[in-house]
Amino acid sequence: MYLDVYREMICIKPPQVSLQVLLLVVGLWPFQQSKFVQLQLIIFFSILITFIVFQLTTFVTLKCTTHLVINVFSSVLIYIIFIVKYSSFFIHNDVVKCLLEQLQRTCDQLTDENEINIIKKYNTYTKCYITLCTMLFIVVGFVIILYPFWPRILDILLPTNESRPHPSLLLVTEYFVDQEKYFYLMMLHAIAASSIGGIAVLATAMILLACQHHACGMFRIASYRVEQAMTVCNSRRNCLKSHNLIYKGLIYAVDMHRKAMKFSQLSLSRFKVMIFLIISIGVICSSLNYFRIFHALSFGFNIEELVMPVLFVAISFVYLMISNYCAQEIMEHNDDVFITVYSGQWYLTPVHVQKMVLFLLQRSTKAFTLNLGRLFVGSLESAAMLLSTIFSYFTVIYSTQR
Repeated sequence: MYLDVYREMICIKPPQVSLQVLLLVVGLWPFQQSKFVQLQLIIFFSILITFIVFQLTTFVTLKCTTHLVINVFSSVLIYIIFIVKYSSFFIHNDVVKCLLEQLQRTCDQLTDENEINIIKKYNTYTKCYITLCTMLFIVVGFVIILYPFWPRILDILLPTNESRPHPSLLLVTEYFVDQEKYFYLMMLHAIAASSIGGIAVLATAMILLACQHHACGMFRIASYRVEQAMTVCNSRRNCLKSHNLIYKGLIYAVDMHRKAMKFSQLSLSRFKVMIFLIISIGVICSSLNYFRIFHALSFGFNIEELVMPVLFVAISFVYLMISNYCAQEIMEHNDDVFITVYSGQWYLTPVHVQKMVLFLLQRSTKAFTLNLGRLFVGSLESAAMLLSTIFSYFTVIYSTQR
């Protein structure tokens, strides 16, 4: 029931695969927690953890060098991020359920056609993001899955007298078996771990994205209600009925503004530890992968050494920019509410209405931000700061290697 209501309500059904299906695939849909889902979670966590273990076992058979440490941990940290995000949403499954239920209640309370159109507009933005990200994930996944079969495909399409080299794993692993004999089994393990982690990150990120876009729509509705109240003020200034309409309009605007702030904060409140860990691990991981790219380009162009670092860096950059852009949008939509109040002729309203307006204006002196315990504030400025930090760490690694 909730699946159908949620799909109809916010209209985020990408053409390839819906967000609900993505959550169901990894066992994170909050309204269906059967024994099968519990078994599914155990299997998926086991695949992710064992793949990390088989990457770390390379230190058992190979000499521990700085280059090996960088190669191993540049990929291991990515899968640690997968586990952190996967486990966080599993532990706080009730929060996701609460967010979807609150989102539904907010939509059900809208009766004005213009307000409904505002929500539909922001839901369209969400749908575009989800569609684009899902398509990119499918394309990248398809290319990686086909990678081990490229030699055989080329033998069929472009046959040569010489045998083509056997493909190797794109990640450094040690399974203590014959690499060539069990290559496809090891590749299957890598693809399974990457697919599970990738789908989990994609689905959970899109859930937060949908919530933040919905919060932006709620802020816009608050601005619209202020505009409507000011319109009544300008058209009928001396009518007692108009005074009541203005007062009620501002009350509804304040109520929606309060709900928008509460909703946007709730979507991050239980995930602050997760986001802090992802930022910390992501900065280190991106720095290591930047070094791998620079190292591969400096010592000859090797496509196998470049594929995974470039992929990891691209994904982390997109994730960083989209998440901080959404946080920036929340801040700007909140400011738009108070800009709307400032620009209206509130000084012509009755005294009891002016008191409420002044309450709104006073609230604008305190900036509303999405922050992690005052350590990190989501914004484009913070995204630039993180990129600067990543390049600083990359410079330090490069200087020590020289």
